[in-house]
Amino acid sequence: MKKALLAFALTAGAAAADPILVPFDGSFDDATFAVESAIVGKGLVIDYVSHVGNMLNRTGEDVGSTTTVFDNADIFLFCSAVLSREVMEADPMNIEFCPYGIFVTDREGQVMIGHRSYPDGPMQKVQNLLDEIVTEAASN
Repeated sequence: MKKALLAFALTAGAAAADPILVPFDGSFDDATFAVESAIVGKGLVIDYVSHVGNMLNRTGEDVGSTTTVFDNADIFLFCSAVLSREVMEADPMNIEFCPYGIFVTDREGQVMIGHRSYPDGPMQKVQNLLDEIVTEAASN
C-alpha cells in the first residue's frame, strides 16, 4: 500500500503544470520591490523571502557544479487568511498549496516574475489573486 501511495505521489508531482511567467522590464531589485509592494498592497503579510538564487550560487561548487542557474532568484511566501480558509473548507487537503509563493528570477539580464499553476476548482481563486499581484508588479 505504501509503495502504491508513493508511486501515485511521484506521478502526480511529475504531471504538475508549467508555471505562470511574466517578463519584467527592469532590474531584479526593481522587480522584487514591485512584488513586495503588490503583495503588501493587497493587505497581505509576507511570511518569508527565500533567497534561492543566493543559495544556488553559494553551494554550486560544493555539489560539483559550475552552472549558474540564476544570477538572482527570490521567492516571496505569504498566505491570505480569507482565501486559505475558503479553499481549505472546500477541501482540507488544499493545505498542500499553502503558503503561496511568487518568485522573481534573473537569468542573464532577463527578469521574470511568476508563480505556480493551481488546479481547477477552488484553488483558481488563489491563482487569480497571484495573477493580479504578478500583473500589478510587472506593470510597475
